Amino acid sequence: MNELNTVPSGEELDALDKRIINALQRSFPVCDHPFAVVAEELGTTEGELLSRLQRLREDKILTRFGPLYNADRFGGAVSLCAIAVPEDRFDAVAEQVNAFSQVAHNYQRTHVLNMWFVVATESWQELEDTLAAIESETGLPVRNMPKLHEFYVGLYFEI
Repeated sequence: MNELNTVPSGEELDALDKRIINALQRSFPVCDHPFAVVAEELGTTEGELLSRLQRLREDKILTRFGPLYNADRFGGAVSLCAIAVPEDRFDAVAEQVNAFSQVAHNYQRTHVLNMWFVVATESWQELEDTLAAIESETGLPVRNMPKLHEFYVGLYFEI
């Protein structure tokens, strides 16, 4: 299975790691020293928090840490995309797709379209160009499913 779908066992995370992940799923302060604020709330130091976040990223426990922008509100374009990837090529194709800076996140699914990812760009033309480049790079057709309506789910996973 590829690194995108590796679920860490609870033994790999200590209590502070779990508190960090839980806290940062809900909110992040907008201020001059946000990591110091979060560290204080968690009863640790800013240095320890940053060190743990770096380790969690390096260990692929967190695949991404950063803001999510609503690109279409900035005049950009966002689309959910899917590819039918042969199982023996899945990891290689995941690396190819994830190499595009426009790809926000990537999921493996149990379906004929087994790779799903989100593309966010500055324009619809750039989105189309990016999908064409992904098709060229992977040799696989990309199913483009642009957002027609947004629903806020407020997804949260207690660790």
